Amino acid sequence: MAKAPLPAPLPPLAAVRCFEAAARHLSFTRAAEELSMTQAAVSYQIKGLEERLGVPLFLRGPRGVTLSEAGRQLEPAVTSAFADLREAFAAIGGERGGTLTLSVVNSFAAHWLLPRLGGFGRAHPEVAVRLEVSPEVVDFARRDVDAAIRMGRGDWPGLARHRIMDVAFTPILSAGLLAASPPLRTPADLLNLPLIDPVDPWWGQWFAAAGVDARALAARRGLWVESQTLAARAALSGQGVAILSPEFFADELARGCAAILAGTAGSPLATSATPLDLRSLGLVLVPDLLARTPPFVESVVPGSAAAQAGLRPDDLVIAVGSRAVASCDAVQRAVGGVPEGDAVRLSLIRGGVIVECDLGPRPAEVKRP
Repeated sequence: MAKAPLPAPLPPLAAVRCFEAAARHLSFTRAAEELSMTQAAVSYQIKGLEERLGVPLFLRGPRGVTLSEAGRQLEPAVTSAFADLREAFAAIGGERGGTLTLSVVNSFAAHWLLPRLGGFGRAHPEVAVRLEVSPEVVDFARRDVDAAIRMGRGDWPGLARHRIMDVAFTPILSAGLLAASPPLRTPADLLNLPLIDPVDPWWGQWFAAAGVDARALAARRGLWVESQTLAARAALSGQGVAILSPEFFADELARGCAAILAGTAGSPLATSATPLDLRSLGLVLVPDLLARTPPFVESVVPGSAAAQAGLRPDDLVIAVGSRAVASCDAVQRAVGGVPEGDAVRLSLIRGGVIVECDLGPRPAEVKRP
């Protein structure tokens, strides 16, 4: 019995999808907006499809694009096929709910994303969320992924980018190791302790910002785990000092089982020992150099914006807007970066819970005492 002939191979679905949207809108720009792509990426996909077919599908003109003869011939079948697909998936989605697939790295998923997914689920009970945990860069043309969250500068051609947060990093160690170690008076004193992942580029940046020559780190022996989650577990168990994002470990810091060194890259220990006077906003922050917490609120001016927002003494400040902070210097820079007149929003740790407070418009000037 003769085998049935194999069907002719189809062009890449991503390219066909771009053609369908561009043909429907007669605009590469509007197609890009619908597909959350750049106009250049849509143009690239359609150009590849035209090269595969050997004919132009659009006629490019100074006032936009129109379908070529081949494009007009192809458009009805492609549009109908996608309409059928949408209808079929919508019918299934109506019965079972849609699924949002996110690609994330382990540390971000475990320490930032998962604690916040409950609120999303309550707001959108019809949407199921599936996480793909992987450090690899996602190829959206080949993977069934709706969105990916990665750290970087956002220079990913062909993709729509949305900034979630700034990344801060600082040394963190267990309270027990801090108590058992010789006094840490300068950033260089950290080199006397075991460092977890000593070849992590963050260590080099942090020591450079603190003015410490740490070129010998590359040859240093130690525990290498290459994961913030594992590095944090090792640090909390007293095995050494890890370079971590403090906002990921707010609970451990609030409970006092971890110690944060009051300085991040660009705001090292040696320059973080001065209280920050934000009386124009109604509060004074005090750093605890080589201490167990981020900057904390020393006092709140009665009747001030801070008092009205509910700030309390001993609240721990971990972020200004979307910028994580781990020192008074970082708070000052973050507040100074808020446009004059825009709201200053603080994220705080209070009783092991992260709360947010709106202090109202940023004043014209922020001074140190």
